[in-house]
Amino acid sequence: MRVIEIEGGSGPAEALKIAERPDPVAGPGQVLIRVRAAGVNRPDLLQRTGAYPPPPGASDVLGLEIAGEIEAVGEGVTRWTVGDRVCALLGGGGYAELAVVDARHVLPIPEGLDYVQAAVLPETVFTVFANVFEGGALKAGETLLIHGATSGIGVTAIQMAKAAGARVIATSRGADKAAAAKALGADISLDAKSDDLEAQIREAGGADVVLDMVGRDYAALNLNSLNAGGRWVVIASLTGPKVEMDLQRIMLKRLTLTGSTLRSRPADEKARLTAAVEATAWPWVASGKVKPPVQAVFALEQAADAHAELEAGGHIGKIVLSV
Repeated sequence: MRVIEIEGGSGPAEALKIAERPDPVAGPGQVLIRVRAAGVNRPDLLQRTGAYPPPPGASDVLGLEIAGEIEAVGEGVTRWTVGDRVCALLGGGGYAELAVVDARHVLPIPEGLDYVQAAVLPETVFTVFANVFEGGALKAGETLLIHGATSGIGVTAIQMAKAAGARVIATSRGADKAAAAKALGADISLDAKSDDLEAQIREAGGADVVLDMVGRDYAALNLNSLNAGGRWVVIASLTGPKVEMDLQRIMLKRLTLTGSTLRSRPADEKARLTAAVEATAWPWVASGKVKPPVQAVFALEQAADAHAELEAGGHIGKIVLSV
């Protein structure tokens, strides 16, 4: 099968090259998926540069989410049959023509979606559900503050929060991105380049939950923006992971500061999360309340171009490889 490998083990986008590897085989409890499309995510960029190695037992091939059809099923798998159209969350191996996946981490492609659209769902929907709705306990009527609102995670979080009956304040950089976040459903969309974020967030009533992908540079903003009893959920730290913070203010406002990663979670925990996503979030996708946020599509052999596009930062939504 064709795969994308990182020439030299790590490097710039240009280090991504087409290679040949033996076809994988589905073991007990696994399915083999003929990959038709694979989502491109920021963790892929980090792994390519050597900053985010795959967890033990995961493929060294990039790619955390795919869509395609079942090619074969392993022993003990009863839900899936050959030919089923599915998408899946995986610990690695998505940039390839075939991928082996734990059968419990697979979901049916909602009616009306093609493979490209389905491929951008697992990593973003699972991440938002686990962090905003489980870790952040967002409820209908509360306000979610999203930084990086036009990223793949951001545009998905806007839609999922609105589907759940919450209010959304979005921040992004640039008037075009602020307009895009507003069009996606954000109640208030702020441009970090021109707006006074703290003043306008407080004027809007503050936030009950913050989804933070920025890190250090927005730490004070988050602390000041959260209402009493608020939840601050960190899923990335693009401007740096270390901050100095007044713990007494956290105590006085009764805040909860939490965070998580998805890739390193145990298989059983991912299986639990898959079932929860299918029960709660998948109906939002099926009904059209949450639409797959596809920005651009590249062929598998253009993986270097796809990474360069993501690194440039001008995207609104997700970038996909068509296999």
